[in-house]
Amino acid sequence: MSTTTATLGSVTFPASSIEATLRADLVDAIKNEAGMKGIVLPSSIAAISSMPVPVDSLVVVSILCNVEPALGFLLPDKVVKSGGYSSVDEAIQLLLPKIEDRWKKHKGIKV
Repeated sequence: MSTTTATLGSVTFPASSIEATLRADLVDAIKNEAGMKGIVLPSSIAAISSMPVPVDSLVVVSILCNVEPALGFLLPDKVVKSGGYSSVDEAIQLLLPKIEDRWKKHKGIKV
């Protein structure tokens, strides 16, 4: 997945770091839920990320706090799509641009 970056002087949107944190936390959430339900998942993160598994919006909202330290500000819950996502990949594809837009606004970059 290609990520866009915005630059303000020498400050660059940490797209790779944000994506890695989101992906790891979302995959962990999927693994935990699968474990409680006795569902066997593929072993690779890429395979789990692309699987059609529901990703609850409340889980995503709780995961946002893990990327906020790298951003330096709090994200509003509204960056998360109401109703959740159909996979980890979809969640990341839709979240990253919204998080980057918030970062640009926070840094004073026109969106």
